[in-house]
Amino acid sequence: MENRRHNADTQDRHTSTAERLPANIDHAGVVVSLERFVVRKYIYPALLKPHLSLDFSDQFAFRPSGSTTAAIVAVLHTVRSMLADNDYVHVFSFDFSKAFDTVRHASLMSKLARLEIPDSIYNWAVDFFENHTHCTKFAGTISAVAVIHASVIQGSALGPASFIVTASDLHPIHERNRIFKFADDTYLIVPGVNTDTCQDEIQHLQTWAADNNLKLNHGKTKEIVITASRMRAPPPPRPDVERVSSLRILGVTVNDKLTAVDHVTTLLSSSSSLMYAMRVLRAHGTPTTSLHDIFRATILSRILYAAPAWSGMCSAADRARLESLLCRGKRLGYCADDVPTVADLFDTADEDFFHRVKTNSNHVL
Repeated sequence: MENRRHNADTQDRHTSTAERLPANIDHAGVVVSLERFVVRKYIYPALLKPHLSLDFSDQFAFRPSGSTTAAIVAVLHTVRSMLADNDYVHVFSFDFSKAFDTVRHASLMSKLARLEIPDSIYNWAVDFFENHTHCTKFAGTISAVAVIHASVIQGSALGPASFIVTASDLHPIHERNRIFKFADDTYLIVPGVNTDTCQDEIQHLQTWAADNNLKLNHGKTKEIVITASRMRAPPPPRPDVERVSSLRILGVTVNDKLTAVDHVTTLLSSSSSLMYAMRVLRAHGTPTTSLHDIFRATILSRILYAAPAWSGMCSAADRARLESLLCRGKRLGYCADDVPTVADLFDTADEDFFHRVKTNSNHVL
């Protein structure tokens, strides 16, 4: 399919960009990059109506309305839904070594060809990835030139979109199991009733990785078994995957009881170090208004990071610990007095997040 499209009109491939594409000028008259224009105008819309073999509904990175907050909400909602009918749920966290550097161009083009994009855009993408070379110069000696047949170009607008196209055909192979992705961060969720399928799913993921020139980092692969209150004993740990009692999912620490105590403890620990740094800054003459800005940009932003996903797991004691941190910041002059309480901050974050979900029919959630 990709060869047919690539060779459909050789002349078209070599005409100027202006002849093949609409003018890449936005409404404000600001020139935007051609790559970004192609991604926004053609790639993103194509993700909404993918080929049957591709699925972007489980991908939360590098697409409109995607975010770590949405990804964590989806993961935790799925776990809780499974716990309604299961005593426990397996959550596996997978890491690919140098994922962006190893994407095979041939595999990427094969999947890109299945998207509903104009042939001229597909051919432009092929040209974009073709004929890249690399050599190394050391001590005045230059190595032979090597042709690059893999990697998405980091720092380019097309690179991130290309990676999620590469990952779009990675699906669970057993009914009820789910996979969630945020770029190369991949989470497999298996309900207790499907425990016997864990090995099949892990083997399938390894096979998929090998087929796409990716390598699974076994040292960073983790499993957490989240349990319900009525649980029966989960199966023993696997010999090839480390089982942990808490797992950091996209920056939020989730424990096997689905409480926020571990995440709040982590927040307070990092905030203590930041408070010390602010004390040093004040000692060196940093104005109070600047300290308030720093507090908002560091401590407050950490508290609010992905808050709609985890604030509901906070106990009264957890919220009291966070409120104590804010009060301490205000007392020391690091935090502005008009900063709302933790409860109000969480409520506002929830309202803003779910308003965006409700008012966008194409939101990832």
